[in-house]
Amino acid sequence: MATMYTQVGEALIVDFIDATVTPGTHYIGAGTGAGSFVKATEVLFTEVSEARPAASKSQPAVDKNQWQATQTYSGAGKTITNAGVFNALTVGILIVAVDALSITVAAGDSIQFTFTLEQT
Repeated sequence: MATMYTQVGEALIVDFIDATVTPGTHYIGAGTGAGSFVKATEVLFTEVSEARPAASKSQPAVDKNQWQATQTYSGAGKTITNAGVFNALTVGILIVAVDALSITVAAGDSIQFTFTLEQT
């Protein structure tokens, strides 16, 4: 499993710091496709049809940011293989992502995702 702080995510954080972009609501999306993230990744693999839930943001330590959201699945059963934090409800910039998941969900199931980014 790889957790990736994407190149476009890094650029977005720089824009937040220099106020080129105003941080807004962030969203967590999930996908069902196969693949391995690399630094240049900008999208999830086969993103699910359910809307991305808005993430609550926190700062659990002076050098960490954390996003948390729960996504509920309404369609037929599927296996969630990847997920990530975006700066928009649709499309947007993929800030942090994780692949190699294998979480089987049925209609009505939900997953609580938590992403922590440590600036080192």
